[in-house]
Amino acid sequence: MVRTRFAPSPTGYLHIGGARTALFCWAYAKKHGGTFILRVEDTDVERSTEQSVKAILDAMDWLGLNCDEGPFFQMERLDRYKAVAQQLLDSGHAYHCYCSKEELEAMREAQRARGEKPRYDGRWRDSKETPPAGVTPVLRFKTPLTGDVTWDDQVKGPITVANQELDDLVIVRGDGVPTYNFGVVVDDIDMNITHVIRGDDHGNNTPRQINMYKALGATLPKFAHVPMILGGDGERLSKRHGAVSVMQYRDDGYLPEALLNYLARLGWSHGDAEKFSREELVEWFDLAHISKSPARFNGEKLAWLNQQYIKEADFKRLAELTEPFLIADGCKVADGPPLASVVALLKDRANTVRELADAAVIFYRSLEPSAALREQHYSAAIKPALADLHERLKVIGWNRPAINDAIKSVVAAHGLKMPKLAMPLRVMVTGESQTPSIDATLELIGHDRVLERMEAQLKHFPG
Repeated sequence: MVRTRFAPSPTGYLHIGGARTALFCWAYAKKHGGTFILRVEDTDVERSTEQSVKAILDAMDWLGLNCDEGPFFQMERLDRYKAVAQQLLDSGHAYHCYCSKEELEAMREAQRARGEKPRYDGRWRDSKETPPAGVTPVLRFKTPLTGDVTWDDQVKGPITVANQELDDLVIVRGDGVPTYNFGVVVDDIDMNITHVIRGDDHGNNTPRQINMYKALGATLPKFAHVPMILGGDGERLSKRHGAVSVMQYRDDGYLPEALLNYLARLGWSHGDAEKFSREELVEWFDLAHISKSPARFNGEKLAWLNQQYIKEADFKRLAELTEPFLIADGCKVADGPPLASVVALLKDRANTVRELADAAVIFYRSLEPSAALREQHYSAAIKPALADLHERLKVIGWNRPAINDAIKSVVAAHGLKMPKLAMPLRVMVTGESQTPSIDATLELIGHDRVLERMEAQLKHFPG
């Protein structure tokens, strides 16, 4: 039975890199009929917050990456870590270290001065000295002094690290709270994790953790280290590239299925497939096709993909997603045309739900044209034709064909080309120079509102 886990630290929001890791863990478990576990690694007591926990859980819920077990919290398992630490101590695989912070810093400074890699020198490893009074020790793991650690990484292939490159890491702090590497190993053993899929920034931790697995006589999981995500310029992904909270993408009007689809393609592929469903991802996903090279985040590609999903989305669902944006923009949606109808007219032109809402504003409140648009499109020559149209629109049945006929009749009567009338009409009624077809737009805005807006704007025409 495949068992994977996503184990975020609640010291901030869930970002793009973390969401992709969660997706890969989820998809691999689902592909193999396994179990996906959510574990919150909250042992960084000073930086972990309830707000961050909520942000992570909300993001996972929005993305639809529902766990089969959990969430589990490490700070609720302190007794278990204490018991395993004692087991390592009793078996000779761990020891107490009484070094102060000042001693450790002096040690590192001396090593740097000699051109050596700063590391703990093992001075308490086999010490027979009497422990200093009043000092609370940490517990360190006894890393083997010789030999190598080798594992067959499911993404990167065989990796070997010499134990001489590793020092004796702290596994339990003086306050009894486990450090990251120790807590991870205990949890993964207890939760029977079979596949550890995580970012390759954890690659340096893996040999240390493997040594602890061996010291505890536990079966090793398979490790898969996924290359990081870079910005389009090849630099480490940052906020300027789009490395913001997953929930920021929701607030900016992205659909969760579009973001998941895009994240799946960041470093993994199935042939040339660019757009695919969650079901297809589960069917196709494997570790063999995760790239060994860093992926590059492309905001334009994400926006394009989101647009494809918006085009296919259900009108009712899009309306529900669009309404909060309109309300925040001061629109009274209940006083205007059915939002689902507006969304149906506009959705092919929007990259995001926010853009959809911005385009829909014209149907729910009047937008005053800018001075530049008035100057460009309001002329004395066109005013009589628009006044004529205003009168004809008063008496027609309010539907798209009738509106279209009225516009065409005015164009013919005044010897105009369609754009000469349609452009100023569009600006008068919507305050914008670009909208869907003018007859469809007028139909949805409504008879009374169209006439009111035209009447108000005719006063701004010269002549």
